[in-house]
Amino acid sequence: MVKAKRPSGDDKSGLKVWLDGKFIDYKDAKVPILTHSLQYGSGIFEGLRAYETGKGTAIFRLKDHVERFIRTAKIYQMDLGHTREEIENAIIECVKRNELKSAYIRPFAFYNSDMIGLGTHGKGVSVFIAAVPFGAYFGKGVETGIRCKTSSWKRINSEILPVEAKASGNYINSLIAHIEATKSGFDEAIMLSGGGRIAEGTAENIFLYMDNMLLTPDYSADILIGVTRNSIIDIARASGIEVVEAELHKEELYIADEVFFTGTAAEVTPIVNIDGVTVGGGKPGPITKMLAQKYSSITHGEDNVFGNWLTYI
Repeated sequence: MVKAKRPSGDDKSGLKVWLDGKFIDYKDAKVPILTHSLQYGSGIFEGLRAYETGKGTAIFRLKDHVERFIRTAKIYQMDLGHTREEIENAIIECVKRNELKSAYIRPFAFYNSDMIGLGTHGKGVSVFIAAVPFGAYFGKGVETGIRCKTSSWKRINSEILPVEAKASGNYINSLIAHIEATKSGFDEAIMLSGGGRIAEGTAENIFLYMDNMLLTPDYSADILIGVTRNSIIDIARASGIEVVEAELHKEELYIADEVFFTGTAAEVTPIVNIDGVTVGGGKPGPITKMLAQKYSSITHGEDNVFGNWLTYI
């Protein structure tokens, strides 16, 4: 097995990636500009993390992420051409070949045809997997908290696009909300669904802590069902915290004791200001910090309460 030169930071030049069953150099993974999924946003993807633990590198909730990847492909009637086991093994091998102690992992499936036309019938599907070095998505904000703006752009709903699919085209909705928020001086956007209900961030699920309960939007808010979201729900309940999935309205953001995002990239990120309104005491609250610490302990193999969530490689 040829081993890759371990990259650092944004340098991906030494990476080995998996494309259609073969490992190749990152620089050789190229597609034509007219590729269907680049032109029409018809790709699907996943995001996973691998963490350094005392027993070596471990991938967090590998099977759950691959299951969602396969469900997304089914929703879009995309034949991946690879079994669940082949994809899981390719993800594991990708981390191994790049000798990464920790990583962000991106499986991506796309229509590889460069023929002009919206239809997908007869167009081939390629599956790509990369594992890259990755730090905190919000930098120091994961410790100090971030500032968010409720977006003027509404979250898409299932009458428009399948929101439970992690599809490339869905994220144009997130992108424009993120641009609006950051150009207004905030770190991230919070998106609302119909009727002023809280949905999610641009790439994160959201939780509120108030009245001694942990609250999070339910499925009716057109959220993507996050693997990290479900993990935090399980961790909170195991810690004796009541968790309620419900319809939540915008004004509840301003009166919550604590608010935080969850996501594969974001992990557990406190929110300390929304639309200029200070959340709680303006710093990460005790429940947020406790859940973040427990999540970190589990992902790094220090807490075995949910040991089955880790796949050691």
